[in-house]
Amino acid sequence: MKINSLLFVIITCILLTATAFADVTPQAQGENELISFEIDNDNLDEALVITPNGKNGIYYETDKGKTYLAGEPVQMQEIENGFRGEWKTEDERIVKVAIQPNGDNYEIKFTAEPNAGINKWGFALSAADDEYFTGCFERTVDGDQKLSWEKGIKAALNLRGQRVEMFVKPTVSLYCPFYISSRGYGLFTKGTWPGVYDFCKANREAVGISFEGKSLEMILYTADEPMAIVSAHSLNVGPTILPPRWAFSSWRWRDNHINQKTYYDGTDVNTPYNSQVVEDVLMMDALGIPCGVYWVDRPWAVGSYGYDDFEWDRDRLPQPEKMIKWLGKKDIKFMLWIAPWVSGDMAKTAREKGYNLKGQTANLEDRTLIDFTNPDAKKWWQNTGVKKVLNDGVAGFKLDRAEELTPSSKDFSAYDGRSTRENRNDYPRQYIEATWEICKKVRGEDFVLLPRAGYTGSSKYGCFWGGDIASPAEGLRAAIIAQQRSAIIGYPLWGSDTGGYWGGELDREVTARWLAFSCFSPIMEVGPTEDRGLWDMKNEPKYDAELIAIWRLYAQLHTRLMDYSYTCAKEARDKGVPIVRPMFLEYPEQVRSWEDWETYFYGPDILVSPVWQKGVERKSLYLPAVEQWVYVWDGKVYEGGQDVMVDAPSYKMPIFVRKGAAVMKAFEGLDNLYKESLAVASKKPNISELQKTEKF
Repeated sequence: MKINSLLFVIITCILLTATAFADVTPQAQGENELISFEIDNDNLDEALVITPNGKNGIYYETDKGKTYLAGEPVQMQEIENGFRGEWKTEDERIVKVAIQPNGDNYEIKFTAEPNAGINKWGFALSAADDEYFTGCFERTVDGDQKLSWEKGIKAALNLRGQRVEMFVKPTVSLYCPFYISSRGYGLFTKGTWPGVYDFCKANREAVGISFEGKSLEMILYTADEPMAIVSAHSLNVGPTILPPRWAFSSWRWRDNHINQKTYYDGTDVNTPYNSQVVEDVLMMDALGIPCGVYWVDRPWAVGSYGYDDFEWDRDRLPQPEKMIKWLGKKDIKFMLWIAPWVSGDMAKTAREKGYNLKGQTANLEDRTLIDFTNPDAKKWWQNTGVKKVLNDGVAGFKLDRAEELTPSSKDFSAYDGRSTRENRNDYPRQYIEATWEICKKVRGEDFVLLPRAGYTGSSKYGCFWGGDIASPAEGLRAAIIAQQRSAIIGYPLWGSDTGGYWGGELDREVTARWLAFSCFSPIMEVGPTEDRGLWDMKNEPKYDAELIAIWRLYAQLHTRLMDYSYTCAKEARDKGVPIVRPMFLEYPEQVRSWEDWETYFYGPDILVSPVWQKGVERKSLYLPAVEQWVYVWDGKVYEGGQDVMVDAPSYKMPIFVRKGAAVMKAFEGLDNLYKESLAVASKKPNISELQKTEKF
């Protein structure tokens, strides 16, 4: 699959013929003919002409149905490589169509006067038989998220044949109304109204596009290379945040922290802090597993839900302020779970003051969503809640639940006047922005936010994690896809719950593979691991030396790569170039770069191919042509332009580095590092002795 050098697009769709290009021209042969437009270029190998084919033209929709644009314009203005025209419709509206060039891109806009009663716009773009589409969201497929990791699934990065709703859903929840095509264009729909992209499912020759709202505005990006399109989009909706360097360290967390009387091995707890936090930190330190960030999930506060009023549950987390300082002395930053709703007395106050978002889908008295479009509500939430724990030393937050209770009805309005239907997709961004503002005020640049939901503009404020992905092998498969798709749509700072969040007993083989994958994610967070350390498994061997050694290996490697990752994050902010890159972003002219979705670049010089299937100990992958590639495990040099087969036992993920790249130093002695890790892990630390020597 070869990406064309430039785009030609047309608004309405569908027939493909060969012609030489001139400019943007409306086509209409008679009063009842639907309108088509063409955007073409002499550099194209094959010109595209799009003419109406049935009712697939530009339309708007009211409660009475669809009205299609047809006939001759009442006004028309041709501009260089662009067009403006007006049509009078059968229901006495003036519809305006504008295609305005802006450098290599096009601004496209459909409006109508009057616009009363219009609730949706739609049109279509032609598609070639072998055209490849990707973007839009991090899920593998739309609908129930479980479909993304069901056994036997074939769908991967290519969205061809899928219908994707632009509607943020729980809990794999990163979305952006932007996709790229292998033809050389990308399309971004402005605004926050829900919409649909139909990638050749209803019509194999067309991409159908429809969005709610009284008008429709888009940016059509074109470039010689897909990377330029992805970069332009990222800068347009961003730029993405540059977190502090410590964000690229190794993270640890559990889903539920219990303050127990004994450690995992029966040793009596003699610490002023939460026993499981201390256990994790002491064991990781003794085993040589780096930890730069530790977060505590809900429940962490008082109340039946463990989140009332931002007040610490000091039975569960005794002396939290001192605990945070203790972690700080070990160069470990502390983060907390939060939600966009409040509970306890704050929930009552929010309702009394009218700070709540009207129409939330579950009218629960113990949980009240904040309307962040209300400046007073936002300020109250920031200062009464979030600031309180920031002052205690918290260095960032996991931002959960922005897409669960959030209303999507036209029957209610947010404070700023938008219906909750239009507000729905934007709500996660408002939540992140509000948190970012107060963190910035209190901590300057020294904080990190980790939301799971996002829409256009969210990347300016946080890193992201891939929601509640399941723990079986197919869950890891979904994470590999999610990371690459997130990078394409403008979310370069991403991580996943290593080992999966739910889905049955933790699978040791899958967890081992996931640890390697997470090493080559910008955010490497290890948890919840069934709320246990890997030294405390449910079944034998309960102390899993091999799994611990793999964790140590990849946590240390991820730490070695911190400067590399941080430099890549700077490039993402400044140039819009993602950190994780599907191979076709680097080598679009090579067919195998589009086909081998399991192999991706981490930054410009590292090529990795995670193993996700169980029982696989040899892995085939494609090495891009033109370059030579060094296999980091043994230093062997391979010529590019071929598929290679390498050994891949449980600890060994296929990793190649571009020959001559400076980052190769990070991989020196990698095989020996694993052997060392296995030797260290084989000697079970004595937590009783560790506790005695620790200065709390």
